[in-house]
Amino acid sequence: MKGVLLVNLGSPKSPDPKDVKPYLDEFLMDKYVIDVPYLLRALLVRGIILRKRPEESAHAYKKIWWEEGSPLMVLSERMHKKVQAKATIPVALAMRYGEMTIEKGLQELHEQGVTEVLLFPLYPQYAMASTLTILVLAEEIRKKKFPHMKFTDVPAFYNKPDYIKNLADLMKKHLEGFDYDMLVFSYHGIPERHIRKTDVTKSHCKIDGSCCVTPSAAHAFCYRHQCYETTKLVVEQLNIPKEKYCLTFQSRLAGDKWLEPYTDIEINNMPAKGIKKIAVVTPAFVTDCLETLEEIAMRANEDFVENGGEEFLAIPCLNDDDNWVETVNNWIEDWASEKATI
Repeated sequence: MKGVLLVNLGSPKSPDPKDVKPYLDEFLMDKYVIDVPYLLRALLVRGIILRKRPEESAHAYKKIWWEEGSPLMVLSERMHKKVQAKATIPVALAMRYGEMTIEKGLQELHEQGVTEVLLFPLYPQYAMASTLTILVLAEEIRKKKFPHMKFTDVPAFYNKPDYIKNLADLMKKHLEGFDYDMLVFSYHGIPERHIRKTDVTKSHCKIDGSCCVTPSAAHAFCYRHQCYETTKLVVEQLNIPKEKYCLTFQSRLAGDKWLEPYTDIEINNMPAKGIKKIAVVTPAFVTDCLETLEEIAMRANEDFVENGGEEFLAIPCLNDDDNWVETVNNWIEDWASEKATI
């Protein structure tokens, strides 16, 4: 019997520092997130970052927290319910970090008799700190707890025509009537070394301006290429002129060389260049979360205005958009009926 496990990032149980701290510990101690030797990672995370970060992050979470709970969790659950209502096979929801674990999700499918699982990381672009860590942990759990199960992975869907159409349609709806000077495609940042580590050719990814547009087997796992490709396809569909959009990367940790240009720096410099009205979309996420609701819709908005900007539009993620739900269901049904390989 076939079933699906949708997997998103996760969230603290509450915006209280006592709940934020263990969540951050689990997240930052992941060797695919901070990819340094264990002792150095433990020193960095538990000796430095977790001394101040839980209080700061808790403050940010409190600003976006809904009455029903974490926006990411609430929106993921809404999307899951809509997908399950359409699907002809069992669909479970799990998170990479936090209490709604991948093991619980697999157990739920196991109890329904599922032996073949479609692992569905809810990330359009592939990265070791998102997609890979989900797939590795799921396989470790499968070997220990569910050896009878067979997994099929949903690859990065950054360039799938139906996903691009869903994203473009959503953007078009929110941009209607907004005469922007610049449309910012803001993707989550990652260290440059992650790009080189996931280069299957071990030589293609030089991050020099040409490698992402030169065909290569590396592109199947290159986060940077996939971000640029998502942007290119959406821009083509919406017919946006070159001078009206840009691509940036947000959310970085100090001490490493991360993908550039940085969202905050670019946005803060725009008013001085005469760019007074901007819209920001965050296509690295399919679900609104701390990085989209607090970092962009609140903080970036405030900073833009403080620097002389006039109007700021934060475009929401796909969340539980009915067209996106239909697309996800179509992919699931194609796999379930073996009409198409994933």
